[in-house]
Amino acid sequence: MSDLWSSLLRRGNARRVRSGKAGCRLYAIGDVHGRLDLLDELLDQIMRDMVNRTPKKTFLVFLGDLIDRGPDSAGVVERLRTYAPLGLFPIFLRGNHEEALLRILEGEGEILADWLKFGGDTCVASYGLDPDTLAQIDPMAAIDRMRAKIPRGHRAFLRSFGDTFRFGDYLCVHAGIRPGVSLGEQTPADLHWIREPFLSDRTDHGFVVIHGHTVVEHVDEQPNRIGIDTGAYRTGNLTALAVEDDQRWYLKTNKTGLFAGLEQVSLTAGA
Repeated sequence: MSDLWSSLLRRGNARRVRSGKAGCRLYAIGDVHGRLDLLDELLDQIMRDMVNRTPKKTFLVFLGDLIDRGPDSAGVVERLRTYAPLGLFPIFLRGNHEEALLRILEGEGEILADWLKFGGDTCVASYGLDPDTLAQIDPMAAIDRMRAKIPRGHRAFLRSFGDTFRFGDYLCVHAGIRPGVSLGEQTPADLHWIREPFLSDRTDHGFVVIHGHTVVEHVDEQPNRIGIDTGAYRTGNLTALAVEDDQRWYLKTNKTGLFAGLEQVSLTAGA
């Protein structure tokens, strides 16, 4: 009886194996932030990786913050707006930077100055606008200039982004979730902006959260979350996490935009 009891305790303490959606594969890409050069390299890596694997329905999830900070927000949006390679199903999630731009375009001139300071300056420059001029003129006049320069197709594309994507035992989201709040009751503000208490929380949410938003030097794997924003706009390192069944692996660029290797991890009960 004591041996049986010990066995049950060991089983209870073991972490469950996390798996993706049955019969499917996922690639999740961290914050691109206007680095079209790195995006192109990583997409090429993903296509090469797929060729070497069994054909499956494959989702390509962008975790948000395609724009701002880096030099070519307009190029990134145009690249992805009609991106539909054979065998891949792109999913786009909204980040706090897309949220800010859309709110400004909808008339919230009071946040324009702050947005320009935290990365929006490079975004407007990529559309042929002078950020210094926009910061100095009346906010509504600045918004009119932005509306004239940012194509309607780009605006419609950014508005189409979702907030979360569930893939088996994984949840993709830009920033994270508020611990202790059910998924259906999460607010867009938390999904797009949260850091604490999400980052330090170790609660089992019932799924592993794959997120960006918070820059880390290396992929941040915790039992309940995986952070893959490796600061592409300033480091040259853009990262993708792949999940298939109980396996996951990473693809990434390096500072010169060249292939920097692939790491595969087999998920066990303790992973």
